[in-house]
Amino acid sequence: MTAPTMLPLAAEPVVDGRRLRSEASRLRIVEAMIALVSEGLTMPPAEAVASRAGVGLRTVFRLFEDMDGLYRGMQAVMTARLGGLLEAPVEASNWREAIEILIDRRSEAFEILLPLQIAADSPRTRSAALREGRGRLVQGQRDALLAILPAEVQADPELVQALYLALSFEAWRRLRTDQGADIATARAVMRRMASALTGDRA
Repeated sequence: MTAPTMLPLAAEPVVDGRRLRSEASRLRIVEAMIALVSEGLTMPPAEAVASRAGVGLRTVFRLFEDMDGLYRGMQAVMTARLGGLLEAPVEASNWREAIEILIDRRSEAFEILLPLQIAADSPRTRSAALREGRGRLVQGQRDALLAILPAEVQADPELVQALYLALSFEAWRRLRTDQGADIATARAVMRRMASALTGDRA
């Protein structure tokens, strides 16, 4: 009787420990940069980022060849962190209620983004990554607004543009930084602007 042929066991996938450590270090560096900027340090020096991340200065420069790479990492982390607030569908009984929900979500997300966007303004003109990220944020705000407005409102392009501006990050930033409004007041102002613009539309 012929002995059964023994098939070789499938090789266990080899885990590249060095790659995993590099990815973990990259994430720590990005999180450190976000934390420092959120604390008000507009352009943290590499030494401060390395110290906060718990890595060597050489590791920062090895994993991020230029600032654009670091900026893209920050944008990826913030997109994942805020995606639920800025991109999730709005469920409401009518479009006016949907705008209220949109404002609540944006006020929370915009407040988190505020120090990061202020920091981004300084080098934006020479950073392709920041310009691209800014474009995605602006387009995402417009798409989210159009998704909840009824056809009769969208038929008025000036009204759409006015709502787009009134509920934008730029409006939030102006209220919070230039006009000194607290979070509750800034949110209430956005609601009043939306209500004044839409008037008695059904």
